Amino acid sequence: MKEELLVQWLQLYTNTDTRGERTIQGNMLKAPTCSNDELHARYRFGQEDIALICNILRPHLERATLRSHALTVEEQVLMALRYYACGSFFEVIGDGLVVTKATVGHVVHSVSSTLTGLLGQYVKWPENEEEIARTKRMFFSLGGMPNTIGVIDCTHVHFQAPHIREWEYVNRKGRHSINVQLVGNADLVITNCVMRWPGSVHDARILRESHLYQKLQQTAPDGILLGDSGYPLLPWLMTPFATITNDSQQRYNNVHATTRGTIERLNKVIKRRFACLNYLRVEPQKACHIICACIVLHNLAQTRRVPLQEPLIDGPPPCAEVLDLPPPPL
Repeated sequence: MKEELLVQWLQLYTNTDTRGERTIQGNMLKAPTCSNDELHARYRFGQEDIALICNILRPHLERATLRSHALTVEEQVLMALRYYACGSFFEVIGDGLVVTKATVGHVVHSVSSTLTGLLGQYVKWPENEEEIARTKRMFFSLGGMPNTIGVIDCTHVHFQAPHIREWEYVNRKGRHSINVQLVGNADLVITNCVMRWPGSVHDARILRESHLYQKLQQTAPDGILLGDSGYPLLPWLMTPFATITNDSQQRYNNVHATTRGTIERLNKVIKRRFACLNYLRVEPQKACHIICACIVLHNLAQTRRVPLQEPLIDGPPPCAEVLDLPPPPL
């Protein structure tokens, strides 16, 4: 019954009325009417997927009463999804939803912390034989590399300069970031992640200090991981040849690069799906929670085959004709 009511509430976003908007009962938020495709573009999820996310987070986010105009679970989820999708300022998102900047910030961090607590349920290392065999077949079909169960790499998530120990987060390009280690499979699903290291830390050290490293060193996995030349060569981690001396090594490097390209695609997909990961305006701890939340939602989207939609652009682009600017001097 609750799921049916949830879907009915979300249908407010696809119905129309004479004013082009509907007021959600019980609070001051106004939801613009939009199609399911627009829902994908604005929130990265469709109607049924948003209903599922609300149902998952309801035990953690639902308020006991409606005192002080408490936000519903649906409103909190949509507000957070909108931030993850566009990465705009809290104040801009609040203006569109008729709430304050502080409310948006509180909701985003609350939803992010809740999703972080669910990380273990949605980011799982392949354990059973059937899943491992399927992963090996898919990687082999991609590039011809046998016995592969995952690809590993790090990606930098940039954010504003923190107030404490700022120098630790400056990466080799001079920007402040968190170096996030990801392990993915052929379906672009993340099977392991580490996001607690500042941008100045090298990829190899992040792996060496991780629980995954300790686990695979103690118990050899049924397969191998593929990493770039920045990682050490290990019995369960294959890297490319640094110096090629024969055709066999060249063929190995080609197959290795083709298969390892999966993790590069994964990094691009998750940052394109959740534009907030391109630049975060929060402190490191909250940034890690937002990254965790995006990883959980990404795995949920990949598992449910949610299409990656282009973001909606409100209004025409700021070109010279629209702004009525004079032509440049010759």
